[in-house]
Amino acid sequence: MSLEHDIQASRFTAQDIKNNFTDLHPALSIKQALVASERCLFCYDAPCIQACPTKIDIPLFIKQINTNNAHGAAKEILSANILGGSCAKVCPTETLCEQACVRNLKEEAPVDIALLQRYAIDHLDHSQGYPFKRSPTTGKHIAVIGAGPAGLACAHRLAQNGHKITIYEAAKKSGGLNEYGIAQYKLVDDYAQKEIDFVLKIGGIDIQYETALGSDISLTSLRNNHDAVFIAIGLNATNTLNIPGENLKGVEDAIDYISQLRQSGDMTDLPVGRRIVIIGAGMTAIDIAVQSKKLGAEEVSIVYRRNQQNMGASQYEQELALTHGIRFVFNAQPHQILGNKQGATHIQFKQTTENSEGQLITTDNIIELPCDVIFKAIGQKLNSSVLAHNTDPIPALDTRGRLKVNRQFRTSLDNVYAGGDAINGLDLVVEAVSHGNQAAAAIHKQLKK
Repeated sequence: MSLEHDIQASRFTAQDIKNNFTDLHPALSIKQALVASERCLFCYDAPCIQACPTKIDIPLFIKQINTNNAHGAAKEILSANILGGSCAKVCPTETLCEQACVRNLKEEAPVDIALLQRYAIDHLDHSQGYPFKRSPTTGKHIAVIGAGPAGLACAHRLAQNGHKITIYEAAKKSGGLNEYGIAQYKLVDDYAQKEIDFVLKIGGIDIQYETALGSDISLTSLRNNHDAVFIAIGLNATNTLNIPGENLKGVEDAIDYISQLRQSGDMTDLPVGRRIVIIGAGMTAIDIAVQSKKLGAEEVSIVYRRNQQNMGASQYEQELALTHGIRFVFNAQPHQILGNKQGATHIQFKQTTENSEGQLITTDNIIELPCDVIFKAIGQKLNSSVLAHNTDPIPALDTRGRLKVNRQFRTSLDNVYAGGDAINGLDLVVEAVSHGNQAAAAIHKQLKK
């Protein structure tokens, strides 16, 4: 059975698309911020702090907002999380700090921590000068590989301590996930680059763009020419389905399309399918599904091999997808992709079930969905080959194939540290910042010896 391929640009007008990609969460007004801050119970042993990977003193900054000191609140946030602005917009607070809010125990809505954090950052008084000072120069030089959240956080902390930092970034821009992998409607108005400009004001940080590990530089040369190295390359390879038809036209990686969308100067030129199937159940799957709808796709389905309870996306993200008319199909394992010379036309799934031990069992029942675009949102992995150079040693890997680190974020190589998605973790921006902070503290301590 064939299906006419229907991929085209400009399904919506430029104004429609502009309206669709406005800020997902409008900022609070002063009055709204004061009202929201009144709901905080200012707990002494606040569980929200423990739920935050960067350990922001949430009750303190909310108290500062409540006393009309938004500037002080912003400084408090940024002292713990230099990317607190973007984290307020993209962090899944519904599963972290807001889920831990004691208001939930009273069966009430949690305090709007994310919106209050954003309010504080938006009201940082730049006329008072840069809120951080750089310590006297130490003469030490650290290489940071990757200008994403982990790399930027680490570089900023080390620069504060007086060290010289060179960041080696493979892409044309800094930001990593924030610049290339977050849904456009979550970070609007080039926010990622504005935040990076703020980070770099500390001084002592140089960035070399389009300089990739493994091709332009080697880990060995960096170790030889720097006092320490911090690896923050993220996950640089995409998982594959390994099914027939995966190489057909129209079968794409979700993260690549999100990057293309975020870097597009005119979203009306982006190719958009009419019937779209997304394989996966995490945040990336939700992001690409919602953005496809906002670009004009008529039918969008998210298909997951397990049940809804096992989805990686939060309940909030799932509800966001449902409000945009996105269909969910559960317990369906990709089997094969069918198509013609134009590209993919259908995708077949085998229904699955779970046994008493939670193991996935594939049945012979086939589900077939028509499509002209298939997005793979099945996660990424680390391509460790970029770490190798001739016969030189590379850092040890863990059972997931990611960089293995100790509690000080040091790899198996003495002067090499790592953090962010390249090591085992939650794959969150806020967690990457936490890794960068902790690795910077460990590097600084080691260099002081």
